[in-house]
Amino acid sequence: MIYHVIGLMSGSSLDGLDIVYTELEEIRGSWSYKLVAAECMPYDTHWEALLKNAGSMSVGDFLCLHTAYGRYLGTCVERFIDKHDLRHKIHFIASHGHTIYHNPAAHTSFQLGDGASLAAITGLPVISDLRSLDVALGGQGAPIVPIGDKLLFGTYDYWLNIGGIVNVTVRKDEQLLAWDVCPGNQMLNAIAQIEGKVMDKDGKMAAQGKLLPTILEQLSAAPYYSDAPPKSLSNTKAMELAQPVLTTNIGTVNDLSHTAVCHIANNIAKAVASYPHNKEEATMLVTGGGAFHGFLIEKIQEGLNPQKIRTVVPDSQTIQYKEAIVMALIGALRWREETNVLSAVTGAAKDSISGTIWMGHSYN
Repeated sequence: MIYHVIGLMSGSSLDGLDIVYTELEEIRGSWSYKLVAAECMPYDTHWEALLKNAGSMSVGDFLCLHTAYGRYLGTCVERFIDKHDLRHKIHFIASHGHTIYHNPAAHTSFQLGDGASLAAITGLPVISDLRSLDVALGGQGAPIVPIGDKLLFGTYDYWLNIGGIVNVTVRKDEQLLAWDVCPGNQMLNAIAQIEGKVMDKDGKMAAQGKLLPTILEQLSAAPYYSDAPPKSLSNTKAMELAQPVLTTNIGTVNDLSHTAVCHIANNIAKAVASYPHNKEEATMLVTGGGAFHGFLIEKIQEGLNPQKIRTVVPDSQTIQYKEAIVMALIGALRWREETNVLSAVTGAAKDSISGTIWMGHSYN
């Protein structure tokens, strides 16, 4: 069976909306994909400010923003369809939305971007609200990408995504386990912004800095790092963990960036150490915007060398758009009414078939 799907992903780094058009094929339970078109539509300052401050809005303003962002997603998809000549070629859209609030302990996680509005603008079926059922079942609702690691990228032993938040997937007893490891690009970008830069391009700032042991110790002291998975981070909690490196007056900005990189690399090595591979050499697929940070990849590999794990950085499109591709897969599984969120990963009471479907057209 072949599905032509548009996948949408907006990550915590707020760098823009990732849109992919992918051809997903399922043959006797085996899945494959072909990435036909992909694009990142950067947020302008207006939308960046709205998404960043959405959590402090009144209820009425927040609901209006939920609708407005859904309609914004629709207009972005329409532009994408016209640009890539995709009219009448799409089965459905799978939209992650933008996470504004994440509190699994209260069985609550909210992704901004009204699916009904997206469906109304595009006239296409839309599958959205991908995390809520897992959270209702007692799960973390995150990470949800491991279903894609299993079905689309299963040739690796470990999977690492370095987005605004770093998450990792490992094998345990023939199952997958995944969790949020630590702050990622959110922290690195916030440090770069001290110098008036959007990001530390290619990791040049971090490479020129030196380690600040006291700050590294403060970063590592947070209780979160001692908690066993499953566990997940909200954007707010991730930035709270980053505060020692963002509020200190010790060292240069380059030193802060260097120290943050070491903190990330140390936590990744620690995260996978409890899940040995028992092979001569294992491989770890590295995706997300942080995979473009050369110094960070270098430090991660250094940390993994004693465990005989080799990092694999794929082509730039896979790095940037893997999560949007997996959203398309999650949508296809929901369309087929098959499991698309794994309880072994999230800690939920059971696997779930997650997502709300908005048809977007009538049959009259």
